Amino acid sequence: MTRLSVLAFAAALGLAVPALAAAPSDTIRVALNGDLRSTDPGTKRDDNTDAVILHVVEGLVAYREDASVGPMLADKIAVSDDGKTYTFTLRDGVKFHNGAPMTSAEVVWSWKRWLDPKTEWRCLPEFDGRGRIKIEAIDAPDPKTVVFHLNAPSALFLTTMARTDCAEGAIIHPDSLAADGSWKAPIGTGPYLLEKWEPGQYVQLKRFADYASRGGDRDGYTGGKQAVAETIRFNIIGDPAAAKTALLSGDIDLVPDVDIADKLELDGQKGVRTQLAQTLSMSAILLQTRDPLLKDVRIRKALALAIDTKQITEAVTQGTSPPNASVVPSASPYYTDAERQGYTANVDEAKALLAEAGYTGQPIKMLVNRKYKSVYDTAILAQALAQQAGINIELEVLDWGAQLDRYTSGQYQTMSFSYSARMDPALSYEMVSGPKDTQPRKVWENPEALKLIQEAMVTGDPKQRQDIFDKLHAMQIADVPLIVTYNGAEIAAISDRIEGYSPWTASKPRLWNVTIKN
Repeated sequence: MTRLSVLAFAAALGLAVPALAAAPSDTIRVALNGDLRSTDPGTKRDDNTDAVILHVVEGLVAYREDASVGPMLADKIAVSDDGKTYTFTLRDGVKFHNGAPMTSAEVVWSWKRWLDPKTEWRCLPEFDGRGRIKIEAIDAPDPKTVVFHLNAPSALFLTTMARTDCAEGAIIHPDSLAADGSWKAPIGTGPYLLEKWEPGQYVQLKRFADYASRGGDRDGYTGGKQAVAETIRFNIIGDPAAAKTALLSGDIDLVPDVDIADKLELDGQKGVRTQLAQTLSMSAILLQTRDPLLKDVRIRKALALAIDTKQITEAVTQGTSPPNASVVPSASPYYTDAERQGYTANVDEAKALLAEAGYTGQPIKMLVNRKYKSVYDTAILAQALAQQAGINIELEVLDWGAQLDRYTSGQYQTMSFSYSARMDPALSYEMVSGPKDTQPRKVWENPEALKLIQEAMVTGDPKQRQDIFDKLHAMQIADVPLIVTYNGAEIAAISDRIEGYSPWTASKPRLWNVTIKN
């Protein structure tokens, strides 16, 4: 089918195919499913905003490919023996987009701006003492050194600093602001600079000729970065079907996030390919441990033994994700053989536990929504599998907002649910664990587990942390507060016109080190 016939066919189906302005031949064209909220890093933001702006700005540290944290604008990092002082030595030769060299003065200025409540930085509560970390002072003893002083040791300081929704604590030049202190545009250190933003249409980035790469291979948001293409244009295409049509017609080179159905349709199509990467998002069936029926761990374990998570994962993800019974994501460096241990489907054992607990077929309500197909399909399969052991699950279908309200209030017996990614296992456990009296959305409130999670947030020793996560996983499997099924996958649809692109754990497109053929 020619380009013209593809567009005509799409129009006949009533698809909203955007009128895409012609881009130069040295431009990578990317479909973005929504417009930016602003260009001020980490303030008025969403995932699309982060995806674009993190090509323009960089922080002292960044996530590696495996979700660990490594230096970015820092050359090296030293931590004091008491864990409360972090000394960053800055890299040589880094320039801002206006040509000015990066020094410790701009680092201190940037961080003081982020810590000023007037900036409305999303991650201020993570660093001002309302959360686990308080930055008490930031010093610059010389142009190449910056020292952060914390009120207490924290294993999560660098992890939080590297968060993409925090814009990595971007180091920007003061000229990013107007004379009156209002925001103008980001003057960062990234491989691309912001050239033009046409709201509702496109965002265009231009190659920064004086970019100072760390060298080596690309490694998440750190490692070697090379701005190969002269420009990158993010075209705003809100309709997924229209984005797919634009890709097939040759108007777009990349759709960073297609669903499984689109992958199955696109695989084998001429001129395009799909690639996937495992992410840190988590799908699970939540069990209310304070429910009069489900407070009996034998019934919860019987449910876990009746529901074959391997079968569910294969069916729901079409083989794009492996099963995972642990709160620790399978893509995490802390995912080891200990975390691979889970529930083995055993209907007979489930029936025996139910009989021992005196369960006689009482209905168990499972909340679900139709907005997220994978969440709904998981519930349907779980219902059928549980029935084989005599467990009577009744589905209650709600809209997503109503289900989220019930989750937040803890008003449910079970529900099929999904969590967004957390970049450290301590944060993954924290998102499901806590005292239900004050945080009813929490699933697991084992006091010993809560103490271990707090330890994991303080200690920075990898071996000690691994031991903690192994213990937490064994306790999770024994307590059965939830049945984890799998971690999600990021699926990208890519034109054969470009090479070098790959999706990754953080579910964000990276257009450096990507080349245009011919």
